[in-house]
Amino acid sequence: MKIPSYLKKGDTVAIVCTARKFFPEDAEPAIALLRSWGLEVKLGRTIGLDSCQLGGSDSERIADFQEMMDDDNIKAIWCARGGYGTVRIIDGLDFTKFKKNPKWVIGFSDVTVLHSHIHNMKIATLHSIMPFTVPRTEEISKETLRKALFGEKIRYEVPAKGYEIKGKATGQLVGGNLSILYSLLGSKSSIDTKDKILFIEDLDEYLYHVDRMLYNLKRNGYFDGLKGLVVGGMTDMHDNEIPFGQNEVGIITAIAKEYNIPVCFYFPSGHVKDNRALILGATVDFEVTDDKIVIEFK
Repeated sequence: MKIPSYLKKGDTVAIVCTARKFFPEDAEPAIALLRSWGLEVKLGRTIGLDSCQLGGSDSERIADFQEMMDDDNIKAIWCARGGYGTVRIIDGLDFTKFKKNPKWVIGFSDVTVLHSHIHNMKIATLHSIMPFTVPRTEEISKETLRKALFGEKIRYEVPAKGYEIKGKATGQLVGGNLSILYSLLGSKSSIDTKDKILFIEDLDEYLYHVDRMLYNLKRNGYFDGLKGLVVGGMTDMHDNEIPFGQNEVGIITAIAKEYNIPVCFYFPSGHVKDNRALILGATVDFEVTDDKIVIEFK
């Protein structure tokens, strides 16, 4: 697995739209954050474009992302926000130069399309806050992004909730948004999870659909040979008038317990205010005990 070069003061980070639209005035908090770390910022041509929900047409978003990938002066590409739209551009991108000289691709939610696609090139990416979420993100989350970008040691220890599945594992951390992982099944962007630790999170889903997605991942072999499961924010889940009968913890536990792997719930990452940075593709030590959850990047 290739780890992109860590940043240093004076490096330039590009902010682009791969999905929903985002405007220059909305980028100001993110620009201020990057500059406080000694970094320079380049706004992509998609920032300010308005194509219904999207930050420009597919061709405009492809051209913008391609330019930032191919520009040697750009050391990281920070996706402005999620929503929907990244899957519409992924097959239009040429990663030839990127594979030879990888740089950090940063974001979460819909950006899982890029995380998964790039993971199959054996290049690490960064699951973290985005410019859109900077104004309402906790300071600890911003600091974890800084640490990840500058190559500082990252170790997370958070309290257990009491319904985890205990155990220890070491492996590559992969994954992202559950709905996106589900939507990529059968495509060349779908990931291999064997001998890895899978991270999932999601937002605004019905419980029966969470069950459906997990069973589809199971049928596609995502749990075969898996070493551990990290469940992040499962935010604003819904139930039907006739209850499904299990919440997200019950749904996930029912599947995961078959595989004798450690599982934690509500790890602070995803669609939550405390959205800590995760280096996808990096090797981690993962431990779940009666009272704590530990994820330490090697």
